[in-house]
Amino acid sequence: MKARHQLKNARPGGMTVAGIMSGTSADGIDVAVVRIRPGKHGLRLTLVAHEAVSFAKPLRAAVLAAMDSKNTSTAELARLHWRLGIAYAEAVRLTLRKHPQKIDLIGCHGQTIYHQGTPEKYGGSKFACTWQIGEMAMLTSEFGVPVVSNFRPADMVAGGQGAPLVSLLDYVMFRHSARGRVLQNLGGIANLTAIPPGARLEDLVAFDSGPANMLIDAMTQTLFDMSCDSGGRIAAKGTVLPTVLRQSIRHPFFRRQPPKSAGREEFGAAFAADFLRRCKTASPHPKDAVATATALTAHSIGMAYERFVQPLMKDARVDYLLSGGGAQNRTLVAMLGRELTPLGCKVGTTEQAGLPPQAKEAAAFALLAYETWHRRPGNVPAATGATRPAILGNITYA
Repeated sequence: MKARHQLKNARPGGMTVAGIMSGTSADGIDVAVVRIRPGKHGLRLTLVAHEAVSFAKPLRAAVLAAMDSKNTSTAELARLHWRLGIAYAEAVRLTLRKHPQKIDLIGCHGQTIYHQGTPEKYGGSKFACTWQIGEMAMLTSEFGVPVVSNFRPADMVAGGQGAPLVSLLDYVMFRHSARGRVLQNLGGIANLTAIPPGARLEDLVAFDSGPANMLIDAMTQTLFDMSCDSGGRIAAKGTVLPTVLRQSIRHPFFRRQPPKSAGREEFGAAFAADFLRRCKTASPHPKDAVATATALTAHSIGMAYERFVQPLMKDARVDYLLSGGGAQNRTLVAMLGRELTPLGCKVGTTEQAGLPPQAKEAAAFALLAYETWHRRPGNVPAATGATRPAILGNITYA
């Protein structure tokens, strides 16, 4: 995997950076070790190693409870913050044991437990807010290198939604002079970056399109006591319930113009409970609920592409490249093909471009950490809606 990014004032030399990502699906931690160095025409990125580490069951339960809970305690949140720091350190340690490397820097997204991308009133003021937790001192102590974290707030105070932040990596790695590219991440939430042919950084469009694995996992956990629908096997045996699909796609988020971001606040426990109620009313077969949740993900992505992205591609051939855990769900991928192929898209994965689908977001935060360390902006205002570029994150020094 190699890519270039034209940036001004790139410093000589390179760095080996470990990127850490744990997403809204709360299934575990991805670590990507990336070598980043300046080249003649911009930055060059090489993926050195990648590992995926599942959360222990009690930790996953605690993360999900914190994200969806209306009532929690400061003690619970403090303990979870520190426990995640331990988990991040364990994941990096495992990665470096399997793939011995000397790292210079770490970029850690942290675990989102609340994200409100648009301003709302609270305490007499109106503002947007976000919260990613995980104690970074655990990482600096363990590995003796600085850690960049807390990436989203700087974009939000610049008027952005704090998401999506992977757009810089998408541009660096996947832009093409003649072909359109859409990078579709299928984590807990589905987010995309659209890159028209020959695009400049300011030409990108990026936004969250709705739930991806989040709703599918909720149905699978509730109805089958399984953490996820591995490979889409349950959905493949179910029947999509058209009435429930039509009702669900009316959620106002799907029609909102980009830039926009979503999380469990829109598609978490309350949405899942209502969705399940509708499915049980329409069918006695639990597999149908999983199939319909999978169809909602695919249909909302297809609708987002047709409404907000296709007009930008100007009849170019478009590569629609999937990443994230949902890229392993064969039923979801097949449904996406049926949605997107008639719209002129060739559906594949980022593996075709040399980047494993599950490594992409972690690699993105390695790149963002590198940019922050070099005091350069990492957000893409065209993607997040920010009024200006912003240097992202906080640095915890070793």
